[in-house]
Amino acid sequence: MTAQPQTSRTDLDRLADLARRKGLRIAIAESLTSGLLASTLGAGPSAEEWFGGGVVAYQTEIKQNVLGLEPGVDPCSPTCAQQLARAVRELFDADIAVSTTGIGGPDPQDGHEPGTVYLGWSSRAETAHLLLHIDGGPEKVLEDAVAQAVRLLTVQAIGAERVGD
Repeated sequence: MTAQPQTSRTDLDRLADLARRKGLRIAIAESLTSGLLASTLGAGPSAEEWFGGGVVAYQTEIKQNVLGLEPGVDPCSPTCAQQLARAVRELFDADIAVSTTGIGGPDPQDGHEPGTVYLGWSSRAETAHLLLHIDGGPEKVLEDAVAQAVRLLTVQAIGAERVGD
């Protein structure tokens, strides 16, 4: 999948509107994006009504200790993305959660090319992941990963049910 440009205000407004109307709580787990996704969501309209919060866990040991990442799981993998998303959804009792993990660059790391990004998501119905290959330097990789995470949350919010339904 080719990443889209930086998060637009329209994308964030749409997510906020969906989450408010459906009474959804959203949570996030960030590694790659180091808090950039939380900052973006927190700036959304009426974020206090729908954004439960998030965990920034950059080091693998913290991912294991705080979010229960299984030892030996590659931190740049679908398994990691899914485990982080599921764990933060459960931790925050959220309806939808997204995680970001990958390699921002500029150099390869542990056999992964820069721009390799996994977004995990977890809803009350499913947990899955999305692989992105983003071209550009570290700043562009992070910006595009955040934009894609907001879009992924929006897609999940469209199909989500209200709390308690």
